[in-house]
Amino acid sequence: MTAADAVPTARPGPVAVKDRIFTLDMLRGWAILGILGVNAMAFAWPMALEADPTLTAPWPHDHANVVGEWVKDVFFQDKFRSLFSMLFGVSIFLIGGQRFDEARSPFLLRRLMWLGLFGLIHGFALWFGDILLHYAYTGLLVMIARSWSARRLIWTGAALNAVFALLSAVSALAMAFMPAEAQAGGDNPFATTPEQLTAIIQAYQAGWPGAQIENLKAAVFLQLMSLTLVPITAGLMLLGLGLFKAGFLSGRSPTWVYLLMLVIGGANLAAFAWYDWQLYSAAPGSPDPTNGMAGVMGSFAPLITLAYVSLLILMTRFGLKAVTGIFAPVGRMAFTNYLTQTLIMATLFYMPWGPHWFGTMGPGQLWLVIAGVWAVQLIWSPLWLSRFSMGPLEWLWRCLTYGRWVPLRT
Repeated sequence: MTAADAVPTARPGPVAVKDRIFTLDMLRGWAILGILGVNAMAFAWPMALEADPTLTAPWPHDHANVVGEWVKDVFFQDKFRSLFSMLFGVSIFLIGGQRFDEARSPFLLRRLMWLGLFGLIHGFALWFGDILLHYAYTGLLVMIARSWSARRLIWTGAALNAVFALLSAVSALAMAFMPAEAQAGGDNPFATTPEQLTAIIQAYQAGWPGAQIENLKAAVFLQLMSLTLVPITAGLMLLGLGLFKAGFLSGRSPTWVYLLMLVIGGANLAAFAWYDWQLYSAAPGSPDPTNGMAGVMGSFAPLITLAYVSLLILMTRFGLKAVTGIFAPVGRMAFTNYLTQTLIMATLFYMPWGPHWFGTMGPGQLWLVIAGVWAVQLIWSPLWLSRFSMGPLEWLWRCLTYGRWVPLRT
């Protein structure tokens, strides 16, 4: 049986534990943990720091913070979002089957609609950085293409991402050679003054309702901006589904394919790490010492994502499944773990019942918090699954999707 045939033909419902694809669970767990490495900054500091690259960071430019920011940018930024988007494309096929599957298609549609509702609540009530709503409406487009062949899916998804990567690379080069006054952000519609940044931080630190008002404003802005990312996200979903149908994401491709992707993505990662370190270690406000090459190398994040995937699959294939297997329980509970990350981080940084750490930790300190959350989720996921067949929010989502009570106990 091929990966493309791995769609249950019995009564639509949650896949049995024995029928789950280990590689997908493992990669999903790796993705959900890695996403926190990027999202943590958005929990701890105003969104303006991401939207306005000319804004001076309000933390010391010391070694710990420089390394912390560099690690996030090189090893995490866009790599794990890309992987999770690819895996979401796979789930569209596994849940909905072929495009004209009359038995399964209604459940896929219902699943995406409920996901959109979860995303609305998550984004506007808890944390502006929600991606669930974006996945829900993008998934409605991608579901139309789920019966395409692996080749067509891969070529279409790769082409969409290649266009975006090339545009980003050209933009990075253009920015590097702009006059200094143009780089200072005079025409940037998202420009924020230091005084405005301080006011946002104070609003979050004051607790409710200031933090909620700022979160709502950021959520509206981000959801509007997310509409422009639909082609990119859809491309990643199509690429992921194509790679699954071709056997790559299920771990069935020949070893040489994974080695080739590891070499290509690894070379991109090494070059990006080198150039980006020069950029981050330069004095704040100084010209780009890489002449835009850091941005160029960073534009091809999906290649690094596929190198990660290849490394994990090769480790699994050649005797290290005990190591990669620690991510599988986290992946089986990805929905629960994603939203749990929000509850933990929001509580720590700006919820009224938490310690109000918002705007107090630089990137160096922030990695200690990230590591703590990772440890919690790596421990609690297998403990929960030793008693239950799925995470609590996965259970709720499946009950709503299938319109019936789904067993939770193992």
